[in-house]
Amino acid sequence: MPTDAAGLGRRRAAAFVAPALLLIAGFLVLPALWTVYLGATDYRLTGLAAAEPEFTGLDNVRRALDEDSFTHSLGLTLQFVVGSAVLGQAVLGFAIAWLLRGRRGVLRRLVEALVLLAWILPGSVVAFLWIALLDRNDGTLNGLLGTPGTAWLVEHPMASIIVFNIWRGTAFSMMLYAAALGTVSPTQLETARLAGASGWQQLRDVVFPAIRGHVLTNLLLISLWTFNDFTPFLLTGGGPSDETEIMPVFIYKTALFNGELGYGAALSVLMLLVNLVIALVYVRLLRQRARPAKAAERGAER
Repeated sequence: MPTDAAGLGRRRAAAFVAPALLLIAGFLVLPALWTVYLGATDYRLTGLAAAEPEFTGLDNVRRALDEDSFTHSLGLTLQFVVGSAVLGQAVLGFAIAWLLRGRRGVLRRLVEALVLLAWILPGSVVAFLWIALLDRNDGTLNGLLGTPGTAWLVEHPMASIIVFNIWRGTAFSMMLYAAALGTVSPTQLETARLAGASGWQQLRDVVFPAIRGHVLTNLLLISLWTFNDFTPFLLTGGGPSDETEIMPVFIYKTALFNGELGYGAALSVLMLLVNLVIALVYVRLLRQRARPAKAAERGAER
């Protein structure tokens, strides 16, 4: 007898989802377990450790926590996430969505097209465009500002990749916020305006409480994406002097350039743990938001 809502029965339901589970196991679960195993060995690309790797336990983790290069890279990554995702993409995306709300016509379509274009272009193409923009000799930015000879990627490397990532990733926040603002009641905004509320007061007391869940969801997604973003490597290669060596770049150099696959795998596991901490913080904030809403629904039912 079928015991599920679709009426398939357990065996047929299991057969139906089996291909998807096999794909998940093959491309996600097994590689993750293999990475954890490699992180506990001294496996290398060449030499004796490549032929006969030895189990080292948590030695790679201890090495990472003791090395200044790891803490330096982690600090740069957090700076990159806060600057380009939390303060950059989220704020600029909301600002664009707020300014375009209720607007129709060519201007809105043009702005949306330009923002989306930066998002859908391949990373290699975008990196090439920005290298041309920031070039020391013939760069477009130096031509516009009248600052010939300024090497932006050398003199201001971290600021350059932060601005680059803001430009590249704002589209997602803009689209999410545009959809969220569509759920805000125009009546509430009009009532607040008639009551004498300023634009900031309308945002603080009406808009933000209504879209708080969307804001947290957006911050969670763009924070994780930015934390794992490898594209800045195409601009700076982690330089100059490791000033833009964020975690993905640091792991890439360690594992492939230096040939230390075991140590690189351990760094990947540590990076995963940091991602989990970030995700748990946002999930907890989302749950705290959901509790008052559920309490209000129960009160209304009574």
